Amino acid sequence: MSKRAVLIANLGSPDSTSVGDVRRYLREFLGDKRVLDLPAPLRWLVLEGIILPRRPRRTAHAYSRIWTSEGSPLVATSERVRGKLAAALRPGVPVHGAMRYGSPSVASAVAAMAREGCDEVLLIPQYPHYAMASWETVVARVYEVAAAQAPGMRVACVQPFYGDPDYIEVLHTVAAPLLRAPHDHLLFSYHGIPVRHLRKADSSRAHCTMMADCCTTCSPAHATCYRAQCVRTTADFASRAGLDPARYSMSYQSRLAGEPWLEPFTDMEFARLPKAGVRRLLVMCPSFVADCLETLEEISIVGRETFLKAGGEQFEKITCPNDHPAYIDFLANRVHKWLDSGTL
Repeated sequence: MSKRAVLIANLGSPDSTSVGDVRRYLREFLGDKRVLDLPAPLRWLVLEGIILPRRPRRTAHAYSRIWTSEGSPLVATSERVRGKLAAALRPGVPVHGAMRYGSPSVASAVAAMAREGCDEVLLIPQYPHYAMASWETVVARVYEVAAAQAPGMRVACVQPFYGDPDYIEVLHTVAAPLLRAPHDHLLFSYHGIPVRHLRKADSSRAHCTMMADCCTTCSPAHATCYRAQCVRTTADFASRAGLDPARYSMSYQSRLAGEPWLEPFTDMEFARLPKAGVRRLLVMCPSFVADCLETLEEISIVGRETFLKAGGEQFEKITCPNDHPAYIDFLANRVHKWLDSGTL
């Protein structure tokens, strides 16, 4: 009889806020060919010659502003999710956690499942949307490691759940208390990616960015189009929450310099919105299921400062699902469906 297990996987975090640990983390993260997708020699040159001499110190400072007694917020939250999901499942189904970069590593999680005799694994990437630099890289890494370390292990994978009504309900449940409070505008801030990645992921080479309204015109390309999936999440959430179209908008954060990235940019929206009459701003970050550096420091600290300095009066960030009971139930329902029928 087969033994089944669950693996939840997220991006990762440095082991500490020291510059050395952050440099090691950034080297692994930005050295990934799906993140910095340049030819290997050029990727090495950009990483070692431009990014790593300067960025680790700034990033270490940013991490120091959000670090907790438990360590990295992302790693600590992911561990709580792992534990609560395990408790919500039937006995005998182990749940493991892994990070694409840093610890706990994918290799350590696969090795642990192999020692336990698990030969069927359900991988749940903690990314609601497809992107080469997030969902794809973690899935590819898990399959690569499993093939090398445990060739008999069969891995099934939950697909991006950006449009799943149950996930939209999770987002609404988490956001509802702040949505009921007085506010002028809701900004959906998604993690940015290079525009080039949209075109690269479009196998037709004829849809993404090539035609008007490409994100809302039905196409098979949407299965791997990050922006179209973000647009879908926003539209579905707005419909569920009954939002006034004039009182919400989308933007993209966390860009790197050097080439066009998805726009509008979140930091520029924080500076623009007060000038457009927005005094009380709500922000939610639906591309993240757990609060992390990009939401806790970039949005809740730096973004707040930018908005208030530009004339805003009230800034509130809606928390990510984290270990909210609604999100644990969402994950548990996905796992139970797999356990009961073998389908996803």
